[in-house]
Amino acid sequence: MTSTVPTAVPHPGDGLPPVTMFGPDFPYAYDDYLAHPAGLGQVPATEHGTEVAVIGGGLSGLVTAYELMKMGLKPVVYEADQLGGRLRTVGFDGCDPGLTAELGAMRFPPSSTALQHYIDLVGLETRPFPNPLAPCTPSTVVDLKGESHYAESADDLPEVYRRVADAWARCLEEGADFSDMNRAIRERDVPRIREIWARLVEKLDNQTFYGFLCDSPAFSSFRDREIFGQVGFGTGGWDTDFPNSILEILRVVYTEADDHHRGIVGGSQQLPLRLWTREPEKIVHWPYGTSLSSLHPGGGPRPAVTRLHRTAGNRITVTDADGDIRTYRAAVFTAQSWMLLSKIQCDDALLPIDHWTAVERTHYMESSKLFVPVDRPFWKDKDPETGRDLMSMTLTDRMTRGTYLLDDGPDGQAAICLSYTWCDDSLKWLPLSANERMEVMLKSLGEIYPNLDIRSHIIGNPVTVSWENEPYFMGAFKANLPGHYRYQRRLFTHFVQDRLPEDRRGLFLAGDDISWTAGWAEGAVQTALNAVWGVMRHLGGTTDPSNPGPGDVFDEIAPVELPED
Repeated sequence: MTSTVPTAVPHPGDGLPPVTMFGPDFPYAYDDYLAHPAGLGQVPATEHGTEVAVIGGGLSGLVTAYELMKMGLKPVVYEADQLGGRLRTVGFDGCDPGLTAELGAMRFPPSSTALQHYIDLVGLETRPFPNPLAPCTPSTVVDLKGESHYAESADDLPEVYRRVADAWARCLEEGADFSDMNRAIRERDVPRIREIWARLVEKLDNQTFYGFLCDSPAFSSFRDREIFGQVGFGTGGWDTDFPNSILEILRVVYTEADDHHRGIVGGSQQLPLRLWTREPEKIVHWPYGTSLSSLHPGGGPRPAVTRLHRTAGNRITVTDADGDIRTYRAAVFTAQSWMLLSKIQCDDALLPIDHWTAVERTHYMESSKLFVPVDRPFWKDKDPETGRDLMSMTLTDRMTRGTYLLDDGPDGQAAICLSYTWCDDSLKWLPLSANERMEVMLKSLGEIYPNLDIRSHIIGNPVTVSWENEPYFMGAFKANLPGHYRYQRRLFTHFVQDRLPEDRRGLFLAGDDISWTAGWAEGAVQTALNAVWGVMRHLGGTTDPSNPGPGDVFDEIAPVELPED
């Protein structure tokens, strides 16, 4: 386990299949759907060449566009910023061009099997990501209240951390049937998943993460809850999630999305960029050699959308920043949902009123990072007095919170993510410039490593991001608050439009904030595949009987529906 607070979960070595993001809300096998030789479906030949607007050129938008193109449709992609969305990889001026920083997503769990389909499709490689106490992480320092502990494994930490680890495991088992659900997801036991989850959704929708801990006898100690929040599980401290719905956390731990992470060699933005130029081996209507890039004059996407409205015949009309106006029979919106409230002038008729309410109530988390380039991975040097690594992956209650050490080998240039923070911790950095942020971070880390001159190894300017300050994002990702389950269900299930009034059909929502697992690229992929099915169905298409799509089996596995009264 990569966690300082591990959970006692079964693993494939125990004779069970590996866990995947199969549910718990919508237990559909997206990976099997993608792997089936029959493909995702087809549209009537009379619809070949039909234009479909895809608004947003992040991972969800490009997966949507790529699969629609394979069906013989003509996706028209609109992007306000750059292809990739929050898969954003940047370099450092004046440094080795192979040295990069991941400003958005940087670690992906193997349970993201639909995502892995596309990683493999475009020929990318992954490698273990150096999370705290991960097997690939040489050492970790946990620094709380001015006291530091050096560890090469969880066993090296003081007993209090093991006690907190045990408390978390007991809390999950007693309050959320952890082992039963984890096993059911591994075995893809749909009836069992639905039985457990229906009961828990009804019981826990109104509960915060922190309230869930407080209700557990295992976490009766405030000190233990405080340590758990500061050090956390999987990827670090999770106290920034304490106000969120416990259902959000259970989705993560049931599917082990917090564990065994891998990074994409060369940077995650390669995935959407390669999808943009990839020429599918199997494609309908379009000649061999067609790519998304070749379907767009000039090779780039259309500019930002400024207006969306419905016109006669239930068409979706799109106005872009160049003033170009185009009308489509179907459109897929994959950008952050708040864009519909502010940056884009929208017709109220685009969505049913209850869906607008759900968009309004969407809660986004803030997040910031800062990276610096360094001359080499000096942290692997040993302190002559202690024999320990000079610097370690660091978890702390200081402003930096999480510091990650990233390299491609002992001899080349390397990068340090000096700070990775969330919510209030992220807002503390917001008014500061990149250099001001770096100075505060170096001061904090200097207190943890007083004999190490990190500054002497820095060879270039820092790069930083605060996602809440990015005009086309306004936050890092959605995180439901207590009582938001009904809102999330409306957004996720919107792709099945047979029950909607005819004058509210044709616009489909996708993206990780529409998914049940926001913040994970798997959710972006899964909702893209939902939208592809929805567009196909809207245009009169069908799936092969041997490979039913998510909408074909929707009534059998639909998410729990809580009463509205």
